[in-house]
Amino acid sequence: MKRLLARDWWIWAVLPVMVVALYFDFVGSPNDVTLGASARILYFHIGSATVAGVAFTITAIASIGYLIQRTLTWDIWAAASAEIGLVFTTMLLVSGTIWGRIAWGAWWTWDPRLTATLILWVIFAAYLLLREWSDNRARRATVSAVIALIAYIDVPIDYMTIRWWRSIHPVIFTNQGINMPISMQIPMFISMGAMTLVFIVWMAVRMRLMRAELGVGDLKNAIRARIEGQ
Repeated sequence: MKRLLARDWWIWAVLPVMVVALYFDFVGSPNDVTLGASARILYFHIGSATVAGVAFTITAIASIGYLIQRTLTWDIWAAASAEIGLVFTTMLLVSGTIWGRIAWGAWWTWDPRLTATLILWVIFAAYLLLREWSDNRARRATVSAVIALIAYIDVPIDYMTIRWWRSIHPVIFTNQGINMPISMQIPMFISMGAMTLVFIVWMAVRMRLMRAELGVGDLKNAIRARIEGQ
């Protein structure tokens, strides 16, 4: 246990960063003039959106890598990142609906940004479910890579919805700069950084587990083949 903790010391380094982020989110930032304390939800919301976009981008890049090299390591990267991206997209939708209830008076509106985000969640949820359809690793990885690249089309569309169509969703990042006072920008970026570190740690742990799962699967197949050969 001590050797494990010593080897993975960097994983625990994310804890003080999260504590600092939570402090700025709840204590070290002012209330919004209009929305009051509910504006603090935006720190989690924007952080979740950032990590989800990064995660799905990694999935797309890893999927391209697999289609080119046919190496299962790329498939592990793609699957692990998609799983975590889906979790952060769920956090994005939940925090968005809570904030929308306070700001707009409705839990849900079919706003272009909200709709595109929901579609993104559904597509990548389907991607993860379809990964279980076959025990043939090569075939599963190939089909999954193609689906991931198709699903990724919605990521830039999701980002651009508030610029391409009329939307009630606030625009934070504009061509003129960040549409937010500096006192709110600081906790926002700290929250984004903390969530990104959580993503990195989660990716490392999940990929380690997925490699172990592959090893167990290979061992089971070897034992089965040996038994059947006797």
